[in-house]
Amino acid sequence: MNKPRLIRLATYASVAIAVSLLLLKIVAWVETDSVSILASLLDSAIDIIASVLILVAVQIAQTPPDHEHRFGHGKAEPLAALAQSVFITGSAIYLLIYALERLIEPHVLTNPEIGMWIMLISLTLTFALVAFQRYVILQTQSTAIKADSLHYISDILANFLVIVSLWLSHILWLDPLLAFAIALWILYAAFKIAHEASNQLLDRELPEEIRLQIQAIILATPEVQGFNDLRTYQSGPNRFVQVDLELDDKLTLKESHRIAENVTTALVNAFDNLDVMIHQEPVSLHNDPEHHTWGKE
Repeated sequence: MNKPRLIRLATYASVAIAVSLLLLKIVAWVETDSVSILASLLDSAIDIIASVLILVAVQIAQTPPDHEHRFGHGKAEPLAALAQSVFITGSAIYLLIYALERLIEPHVLTNPEIGMWIMLISLTLTFALVAFQRYVILQTQSTAIKADSLHYISDILANFLVIVSLWLSHILWLDPLLAFAIALWILYAAFKIAHEASNQLLDRELPEEIRLQIQAIILATPEVQGFNDLRTYQSGPNRFVQVDLELDDKLTLKESHRIAENVTTALVNAFDNLDVMIHQEPVSLHNDPEHHTWGKE
C-alpha cells in the first residue's frame, strides 16, 4: 500500500474510532454520573473534531504542487495539528474547572460496574488504533498522524485512570481527582503537539542526526570537495534540503551538473519525500573573505 493511501486510511480509522468511543462514553456517563468519564467523553468529542481536521489536512497536504504552491501543500498538516492543540487545551481547561467543583462537592457514583465494562471496551479500541497509527508513522513519518496518535496515547492513560476511579468508587474524592489528573495530562499533550507543529511552520532545521547523515552523503560523493550553506526543513510529509557544493574550479558546467545530480540521487535514495536544491561554486572561494554566505557550515 502506498504512503498517501496509508495515511488516509489512518485518518478514516481515527474518525471511526473517535465516534465509537464518544457513543460508548455517553452511555457510561449517563449510567454512572462519573466526572472522570465525563472528562474522557469530552476528550473523545474533541478527538472527533481534531480527527476530522487531520483528515482534511492530510487530503490537502497530499495535493501535488501547483502554480501558486510550488513547494506543495505540506504545511496543511502542522496547521491542523496546531488547531488540534487549541481544541485540546480548551477541553482540558474546562475539565480542570469541572473536576475542581466535584472535588469541593463529591458525588456518589451509580452503576460503576457498567462504566468499568464500557471503559474496558474503549481502552481496547484505543489500543488497537494507536498500534495501527504507530505502524503508519513508521512507514510515512506523517506529522498529522503523529499529532493524532499522541492524543490517543494520552487517552489510553485517561481510560485506565477512569477504570481505577470506578473500581474505587467508594472513595468519593478519587473520581474528580483523577479527572483533574487527566486534564493536566491532556494539557501536556496539547503543548507537545503545538511545539512540533510550530517547529514545522517556522521551518526549523531537521533533527541533527538527519543533518549529519546528509552531510556524510554529500562528502562521500566523488569529486565533492566540500559544502556550505546547508539548510533543511520539513513541510508535512515532505523534507527540503538546500546546499552549496564546493567543486574544482576547472570543472566544466556539464561536469559540475553531473556531480550535483549524483549528490541529489544519493540523498533522494537515502530519504523519503526529499526535495533537493543544489548550487555549485568553485572551491577556491571557500577562504575568500569577500565571499560571504549565510549559515556557513
